[in-house]
Amino acid sequence: MEDDAPVIYGLEFQARALTPQTAETDAIRFLVGTQSLRYDNQIHIIDFDDENNIINKNVLLHQVGEIWHISTSPADKGVLATCYNKTSDTKVMTCAAVWRMPKELESGSHESPDDSSSNTQTLELLCHLDNTAHGNMACVMWEPMGDGKKIISLADNNILLWDLQESSAKAVLSSSAALEGKGQLKFTSGRWSPHHNCTQIATANDTTVRGWDTRSMRQIYCIENAHGQLVRDLDFNPNKQYYLASCGDDCKVKFWDTRNITEPVKTLEEHSHWVWNVRYNHSHDQLILTGSSDSRVILSNMVSISSEPFGHMVDDDELSDQEEQHQEEKIKEPLQDSVIATYEEHEDSVYAVEWSSADPWLFASLSYDGRLVINRVPRALKYHILL
Repeated sequence: MEDDAPVIYGLEFQARALTPQTAETDAIRFLVGTQSLRYDNQIHIIDFDDENNIINKNVLLHQVGEIWHISTSPADKGVLATCYNKTSDTKVMTCAAVWRMPKELESGSHESPDDSSSNTQTLELLCHLDNTAHGNMACVMWEPMGDGKKIISLADNNILLWDLQESSAKAVLSSSAALEGKGQLKFTSGRWSPHHNCTQIATANDTTVRGWDTRSMRQIYCIENAHGQLVRDLDFNPNKQYYLASCGDDCKVKFWDTRNITEPVKTLEEHSHWVWNVRYNHSHDQLILTGSSDSRVILSNMVSISSEPFGHMVDDDELSDQEEQHQEEKIKEPLQDSVIATYEEHEDSVYAVEWSSADPWLFASLSYDGRLVINRVPRALKYHILL
């Protein structure tokens, strides 16, 4: 089997929620949440065995409702949060809760459970993030570098900062902020910046992207009309502190320097329908993944705005005079931005793309029909970046 070939896993249910297990940096592991109206919903723990190119799965019951968003603790492999639909008195509410998975499933393992006795286990509820006063939960974000005790949830037009108390059995609301103004004031997504001592988040509502300081809960920047239509997702460059990517229903992906928000630094227009997701690679920030309702996943090489715009620096001692001259010319000329690959393994809208936390060259994408595809960065590019 060719090294770059995709590996495909089909869930029996529709799904739109995907996350890497952030605290697991040794084994390649993703969590997928299902959206089923008729059956109990599930979280599929997907372990990818890189050597044998196979997927092992464990299933956890999530009996409270359809999963719209899923995120994992950066510090504790066993802890995760979900946003899910709950129906009460003909009203549908999106709630959020923090859960713990069974001890034996916490870390990525490559033993496949014996399928004949594939017993489904249940998640243990640690606490609810009470949103009765605040509206529908759009997403839950963990403090990126933290001990897993600080989370932010976005509910309708509210930003809620929670402190998880001892053993995460209780969530205390420590501060909040609300969007004020005209129009449809509902957050669609948000991202916690890994920079500035984790004191900043970015949020998307309607066509606007905003930055907030988590200490004062005040707005620090506002990019109005960041996109021509609804903004769907955001991500921070992990290596360049002011750089933020956004994507939306205008089919575009835009890159911003939050110190100067009048114009995007770059715009990508490769998708033909809504762009649901944008993700920077954690180790090599020129690699950008996007997923769209055009059923495609696109991997782009945005070198010009990466932390290594001139490629890999070569040690002078290794070069002859002629090579040195050639190298200097090359350094003066930045590499070109380009689309590296377009992946067409999905037949339905791709609602989520995520990089693995354990292997920087591996990523997963999820389409609404429950198809999860695991792909690798093409080998030629990987060696080009590394060598």
